[in-house]
Amino acid sequence: MSNLFWLSDEQMARLRPFFPKSHGHPRVDDRRVLSGIIFINRNGLRWSDAPPECGPPKTLYNRWKRWSDMGAFARMMEVPKPPTGRQ
Repeated sequence: MSNLFWLSDEQMARLRPFFPKSHGHPRVDDRRVLSGIIFINRNGLRWSDAPPECGPPKTLYNRWKRWSDMGAFARMMEVPKPPTGRQ
């Protein structure tokens, strides 16, 4: 487990606003799932090759698919625009 990537509290705090809110059902831990998605993408693995510590492969894929379709990952990668105004 020491070689797995886990997002820090600070990283999760910055990313949390990009994810949709849960509707009724408690979700599997976002940190665990997002860390698993990063692990799979970084290593070019199949979803079924995810370490068990990251959660079920179907959960990882479903969350990646849903968040991708909603544009969550694209919004994370956008560079914030500097404030405009006269100085």
